[in-house]
Amino acid sequence: MKTTPLTSVHESLRARMVDFGGFYMPVQYTSIIEEHNAVRNQAGIFDVSHMGEITVKGKDAIRYIYNLVTNDISTIADNQIMYSPMCYEHGGCVDDLLIYKNNDEDFLIIANASNTDKDYEWMLNQAKGYDVVISNESDKYGQIALQGPQAQYILQQLTKTDLDGIAFYRFKNDVIIDGVNTIVSRTGYTGEDGFEIYMKASDTEKLFRKFMELGAMPCGLGARDTLRFESALPLYGHELSDKITPLNAGLKNFVKLDKNGFIGQKALIEQNEKGVDIRSAGLEMVDKGIARNGYEVFNDKDEKIGYVTSGSTCPSLNKNCALALITTEYTKAGTFVYVDIRGKKVKAVTVKKPFYNKKYKR
Repeated sequence: MKTTPLTSVHESLRARMVDFGGFYMPVQYTSIIEEHNAVRNQAGIFDVSHMGEITVKGKDAIRYIYNLVTNDISTIADNQIMYSPMCYEHGGCVDDLLIYKNNDEDFLIIANASNTDKDYEWMLNQAKGYDVVISNESDKYGQIALQGPQAQYILQQLTKTDLDGIAFYRFKNDVIIDGVNTIVSRTGYTGEDGFEIYMKASDTEKLFRKFMELGAMPCGLGARDTLRFESALPLYGHELSDKITPLNAGLKNFVKLDKNGFIGQKALIEQNEKGVDIRSAGLEMVDKGIARNGYEVFNDKDEKIGYVTSGSTCPSLNKNCALALITTEYTKAGTFVYVDIRGKKVKAVTVKKPFYNKKYKR
């Protein structure tokens, strides 16, 4: 397994470590619920150094990325971030990405950890005919996510940069945090306000410990998952995959079908015109039980209509919920469905997403 610059810190804090996408990562330090609540109410820090960082530079960079992803990268300004799926020709997802624009010839792309090598190879293969240099820089970076309502208060104590000047889905280079040169962005994968801090791998431990000293609770992958799940944010391998298109996943806002060409466009236009027959829906359990990934979903006639992609207790809501890919006619809020939990059909009702109202700073 690969390690991150913070592995020794996790071990010293006696975190429970697991294999996550080939990385040795902390799933929890104290308890998932405690860590989850810390992010909702105060502040938590996550080691996200396993995420991939791929740079795209050159005079054709914007034209190349425009063709590579479903969203329209030509519409964003310097120091702005765009979320976008990246698709195969058949419309299934290679990955979902965050694209940081420095300028028209310089981009930083953030990939999911388990997909980084695959994404990099795919991106290289699509670069023919473009004047671009693509480089996998993942090993050079450490990354910490500082999330929660007190995140700005904590980070502001360590930098002279006015953090109010970093708006949602924006970033700033050369932010000095406690003497460390960093990139700071404001996207979040928790439903709360917060920051992603990128720095040299060798500086990561210093800042992680500093955030702890100022009151941020170390949080593992378990809380990261319950937080993103409550906010109904997709996770690759669950809500998205090479077999699940962005339209199936309910991400049509990030697919510009009228763009002047992109990989997968023809397949996605055809799917849209025919009608998306299976779509992601939110479920709230009516009867007792937790719907887990892969559990089958049925209608009231006992016909299979899909399956659960993610399911969990929602600690902030005191409810059991799920995200499921089901036949579109059953996705309307208020529709009753049944989840097969270990051989027992458990009643659920479709609800609007997200389950938890996001509190991002706009």
